[in-house]
Amino acid sequence: MTKIFNDPADFADEALAGFCDAHSDLVRQVEGGAVRRNRPATPKVAVITGGGSGHYPAFAGIIGPGLADGAVVGNIFTSPSTQQAYSVAKAANSGAGVVFTYGNYAGDVMNFGMASERLNAEGIRAENVLVTDDIASAPLSEIEKRRGIAGDFVVFKVMGAAAEAGLDLDSVVRLGRKTNELTRTIGTAFGGCTFPGADAPLFRLPEGQMGLGLGIHGEPGLFDTELPTAVELGRELVRRVLEEAPAGGSTRLAVILNGLGSTKHEELFVLWRTVAPLLRDAGYTLVMPEVGELVTSLDMAGASLTLTWLDDELEQYWTAPALTPAYRRGSVGFDVAVSEDASEDFVTEAAHYSSTEASRAYAGQCLGALETTAALLRSSETMLGDMDAIAGDGDHGRGMVRGSAASLEAAAAAFSAGAGAGSVLIAAGDAWADKAGGTSGVLWGAGLRAFGERLGDAEIPTPEVLTESVRAFADRMASLGKAEIGDKTMMDALLPFASSLEEGVAAGTPLEHAWAAAAADATTAAASTADLRALKGRARPLAEKSIGTPDPGATSLAMVFAAVGPHFTAVPVAAANH
Repeated sequence: MTKIFNDPADFADEALAGFCDAHSDLVRQVEGGAVRRNRPATPKVAVITGGGSGHYPAFAGIIGPGLADGAVVGNIFTSPSTQQAYSVAKAANSGAGVVFTYGNYAGDVMNFGMASERLNAEGIRAENVLVTDDIASAPLSEIEKRRGIAGDFVVFKVMGAAAEAGLDLDSVVRLGRKTNELTRTIGTAFGGCTFPGADAPLFRLPEGQMGLGLGIHGEPGLFDTELPTAVELGRELVRRVLEEAPAGGSTRLAVILNGLGSTKHEELFVLWRTVAPLLRDAGYTLVMPEVGELVTSLDMAGASLTLTWLDDELEQYWTAPALTPAYRRGSVGFDVAVSEDASEDFVTEAAHYSSTEASRAYAGQCLGALETTAALLRSSETMLGDMDAIAGDGDHGRGMVRGSAASLEAAAAAFSAGAGAGSVLIAAGDAWADKAGGTSGVLWGAGLRAFGERLGDAEIPTPEVLTESVRAFADRMASLGKAEIGDKTMMDALLPFASSLEEGVAAGTPLEHAWAAAAADATTAAASTADLRALKGRARPLAEKSIGTPDPGATSLAMVFAAVGPHFTAVPVAAANH
């Protein structure tokens, strides 16, 4: 249970600020995360790790010579935004390109991918290396669908050392992908973690049971089994990982026995007492094994075993020195400059708006819709989080609250600065994507931006224009998320809403009635997702457990669209008086 916090919503930001102050000799805080305190003496590839908070020392704790150049830090268990990834990369870049490396989660893939596109467009070469080491999350034949868990660390370590040695971007990327291909992890959970401010863990296990095949975002194991002795657990972990030994793999292993947060080092050493002899008896040499906490899940109880089959090239970088706040290896004598002024931190420029009085009047209605959205999601946070915790990481409610609050603040600022309806929604969308993070954050942000772009700043929308704006919202979400009806995502509610609204407006139904009917259809569709198995997102590995519970993303979307109808369909007072 997390006991030390102020406002739970600020926990991740305050933890990052405290970390950067405590380790100010090695790191400095920038927008979106942290980077090394000192710039390299000569240009080098910047290796940037990242993901949601709650995994310390991953990700910011391993910034330093021999490892990462920066870390993008999202909210707890929530992907950082595109803007965060972009700004950290700008600060860490020293002229030799950047590579983002992270676990394979949809929100991270979207946000780091979009940041890379932006950097490449500006002439800063950017690449991505995903980690897919979790053997429990998908079969070997679908290795590209596997999650990244504690194997993250081995990939980060090899890439960081290679970049420190002066290898170019292509070589660092190649080594990262090679390490990932040779890395396997299996984990087990003894108890769920608890979000700051929450009064109960995300999941509970029956007495005397453990969950095998855990995630690192508070997800329960893929199946529960009787809690074994340490010897029996060690045998089970070793057996499962060695069954997936890569063809032609060497006999030299990098090994991590990782604690998830509240499992004590002494317990890990008891487990190691079984793991190590079993691996040696199987003919392997253990190269600088690590027993401790490297990739955690808040206060989760559990452990994982990671093996990486090393060749001479990978072993060179696995054993290389490193100097970071949370991890040190060997004797370091890195040549670093002392200046930090040359870094290129991101600076936000003030926006200028041009809009008609009619659009300004409708912008007030849009602002009202965003106020209603923020209040609704704030009051529904616990319900949405509990729903998400059944088969996901339990962060949906908090992410939606952060996104809607940020969007309201940005929209109000834009409205005060003279923005019309389209620009108000664009500002709201950009802020939602920036602050909420995660898959739903980037999708809601991109959707709102598309809505605003179609609406524009020149007119009060006709029913047809409003319908087209909703369709633009849906199309943007679909193109980014690649989800379809039946995948058990927010699209299961959004697409029926858009189609129903189009049909109602085309039939001549008054707009407010057409919107209300579409919202009712979306609510019904969201409830029907309880019968579906999750085929996308973090709930996919726990698809069976998701049956019986509606999708939280579809549920929140249907709730919001039902609540904002009176704002979007009413005629503005200023226009009605003309």
